[in-house]
Amino acid sequence: MAVTHRKTIATDTVGLALAHDSAALHVSGRAVYIDDMREPDGLVHVVPGYARDAARGKIKSVDLDAVRKYPGVVAVLTCKDIPGLNDSSPTIGGDPILADGAIEFHGQVIFAVVAITRDAARRAARLAKIEIAVEKPAVTVDDAVAMKVKDILPPYEFKRHDVTAALKASVHRIGESFLIGGQEQFYLEGQIAMAYPEEGGAMTVFSSTQHPTEVQHIVAKMLGLADAQVTCECRRMGGGFGGKESQATQWGCLAALAAHVTGHPAKCRLDRDDDMMMTGKRHDFRATYEAGFDKTGRVTAVDVEFWGRCGYSADLSGAICDRTMFHADNAYFYPATSIRTRRLKTHTVSNTAFRGFGGPQGMVFAERMMDAIAIKLAVDPLDIRKRNLYAAGRDITPYGMKVEDNIALDLIEQLEKTSDYRARREQVAKFNGKTTVLRKGLALTPVKFGISFTLTHLNQAGALVHVYTDGSVHLNHGGTEMGQGLYTKVAQVVAEEFGLSPDRVRITATTTAKVPNTSPTAASSGADMNGMAARAAAGTIRGRLTDFAAKTWKVAKSRIRFEKGQVIVGNQSIGFGELARKAHQARISLSSTGYYATPKVAWDRAKAKGRPFYYFAYGAACAEVTIDTLTGEMRIDRVDILHDVGRSLNPAIDIGQIEGGFVQGMGWLTTEELVYDAKGRLATHAPSTYKIPCASDVPADFRVNLYDSKGNRENTIYRSKAVGEPPLMLGIAVWSAIFNAIAGLNPGKVPPLDAPATAEAILRAVKAMRR
Repeated sequence: MAVTHRKTIATDTVGLALAHDSAALHVSGRAVYIDDMREPDGLVHVVPGYARDAARGKIKSVDLDAVRKYPGVVAVLTCKDIPGLNDSSPTIGGDPILADGAIEFHGQVIFAVVAITRDAARRAARLAKIEIAVEKPAVTVDDAVAMKVKDILPPYEFKRHDVTAALKASVHRIGESFLIGGQEQFYLEGQIAMAYPEEGGAMTVFSSTQHPTEVQHIVAKMLGLADAQVTCECRRMGGGFGGKESQATQWGCLAALAAHVTGHPAKCRLDRDDDMMMTGKRHDFRATYEAGFDKTGRVTAVDVEFWGRCGYSADLSGAICDRTMFHADNAYFYPATSIRTRRLKTHTVSNTAFRGFGGPQGMVFAERMMDAIAIKLAVDPLDIRKRNLYAAGRDITPYGMKVEDNIALDLIEQLEKTSDYRARREQVAKFNGKTTVLRKGLALTPVKFGISFTLTHLNQAGALVHVYTDGSVHLNHGGTEMGQGLYTKVAQVVAEEFGLSPDRVRITATTTAKVPNTSPTAASSGADMNGMAARAAAGTIRGRLTDFAAKTWKVAKSRIRFEKGQVIVGNQSIGFGELARKAHQARISLSSTGYYATPKVAWDRAKAKGRPFYYFAYGAACAEVTIDTLTGEMRIDRVDILHDVGRSLNPAIDIGQIEGGFVQGMGWLTTEELVYDAKGRLATHAPSTYKIPCASDVPADFRVNLYDSKGNRENTIYRSKAVGEPPLMLGIAVWSAIFNAIAGLNPGKVPPLDAPATAEAILRAVKAMRR
């Protein structure tokens, strides 16, 4: 594996390739997650219970007598025990914490056992006798349409010009329908929460959540409390990937309800099988499209509709399906287009956020279309892609936003050269000409990903900074740490502001008691927003210290600077801690909040116009694969990546995110298949049946480089760019390379390859090409 980076910012701390703040703790097993916290006396354990065989129907009877009588059981909770609102929905409602009257998916929680041990609670939960008046479930999007199930949300469309007329006028046309699969988040730390009852009916909840404020609000509503009576805290998560943005809330609620009913601290930790059955995944889609293009392969019209499996409730499906549409263009200009989504209700767990938040599914469509056009014209797919990129005069997206920071072509051409794409294309052709069993494929695909929450009011963040009289710094902000290095980056920003080394900045757990009304750590905006908010807080304190020093030593403020633990005041130097002590003695406040609201973003959803994104992040990947046409097996031979992070805040962390994001995207599109049976039961609910990538799946020849950027065009924190979600879509190159390998079996024919391209899917496509 080869990686390349260099410090690109003229700063002391920001831009350094520092280790993650918890790296040593992670690898030594000493990082404290919620299940590692010291358990208080009297702790009880909560385990959810559900109907074992049914997915949909009215609840005819629930017999919990044997559950209550099981040794060690303290209480059994049902919806009747909830004093307030029985709903954990992040949006429009419809997500009961405990089912009331009916169930709508297999695994929906009907009751919860509270016992003195987790083992006793799990064993007791299996003794429940539940009778369901079973109804036929709509499991897939095709089922939902065929059964005429009412859509969970209204359809939505982006439209430009008359796409029907443009298609008719096109020299060439192509159309197809294919499936884009979902994905389990498979965070290493499962869903977990621990609740402590406080005096006066208040509640403290430790939750593995990307959105502490949402846990706070929903627990408060469930218990009938004011928000200020509930505190939610999260020091770190063992992975989140979107699966803990909205769906950590239910488990926080069950822990809090158990603590409320029993008066004891309570912990709810899901078993892995239950976690996979009871929590939402990446949305799967059926994409159906027709495209028009000219003799060079340049697109003239695109008409596409996505059918999204939302599950039994809305959850975050509205915004997720919108983002699928926002990214259905990827990096390409569509002169005339209609981009539509149907948000379909199925009787499966409610699908939710996953890294990319719908955007990857839109991009898979765009890349599939480019590959199909290339096949029809017998042209290299990379040339088709380059001809369709946004460019001057062709720079308005289907939703009316102008692409102002377009570096896609430059980045692609750099990777084309460094990956030796053209020579390798010839080598692949020679290899394929010599064998009928093994086939190679090669693809180079771009990424253009919009950064910001499309729900505009979420684009804000807060921070709290204290400076102590010894010069050490306490930092808190609204972002959560799930392994992505957010805490480290923000600490570097604060250290830079004070001219300190990062070890002088103490990172503290995210808590609603310190920073209120926070947005989720999502949409790749964590460092952008929380970094700015923390910088503002630190800047306020630094300004006070500067004013104090200028007044005390009668020096112009322009002659005061903070660097390397010292404060240079004119021609003399004073330690940062000493200055802090003197300022405190002079009654100068050394504490400040900071706030940031992302500028320029505004989205009018009703008119489908505006600027939903502050900027775009870009990247490209070149993947080479070999497939076995007799078994469907696939090997990734080499991957080259060039990715745009603006001016990197921390190149080591950014490269780690790029590598991990690529592998996760590769897994989604190759091995990670969610299988439901006809009764709506998830069959792939454990690592024995659901295959995430392992170390041997990572290509041995894996080359990652950061794009040599002049910095973000927009005024982000140190001109950096987000890196959380965009790298996942680099994995599309692998799927396109597999598609390319299969396409060579029958030139001119488009392979019927769905995603993920499992061995079975590859073999089906190979057989179809040989008919």
